[in-house]
Amino acid sequence: MREAATTRYTLSVLVEDTPGVLARVAALFSRRGFNIESLAVGPTEVAGISRMTVVVAMDRASLDQVIAQLDKLINVLTIEVLTRDASVERELLLVKVLADATIRSTILEIVTLFRVKVIDVGVDSIIIEATGSTDKLAALLRVLEPYGIAELVQSGVVAMARGARRMIDSAP
Repeated sequence: MREAATTRYTLSVLVEDTPGVLARVAALFSRRGFNIESLAVGPTEVAGISRMTVVVAMDRASLDQVIAQLDKLINVLTIEVLTRDASVERELLLVKVLADATIRSTILEIVTLFRVKVIDVGVDSIIIEATGSTDKLAALLRVLEPYGIAELVQSGVVAMARGARRMIDSAP
């Protein structure tokens, strides 16, 4: 029997801004044995409604099952599967790179090439802020790694559909 192909999906989920919603959504994935690759939650343009951006890797049948189960949760208002072509995705990365005087200029050249920002300079380190696609941030980290990454923090993916249509308009 052939296994179903695993694909990366980005879900945009509008939820009521109430305590416990995040835990219930995360538990739904966990109970079914699915790992959430990325999860970001924040307010929307409408008071009392938050947007969750959930990135998962699974086959389409499992995705359909998860969407059906999410749709049954009381505080979930609407769910949209975002495609790469029809949406914009970004992440935020803060990375502290070891950079004494001998390699500081090299690190600053990398910062310029990737169009990212230096937000703090210490005697022996630089903190860089980068926003962009998951691929761009991964490429930046690959280039910086040989110089010594002392610390990093990366947000989850945030995403929205392109065009004038508003997701909130389809919420009940």
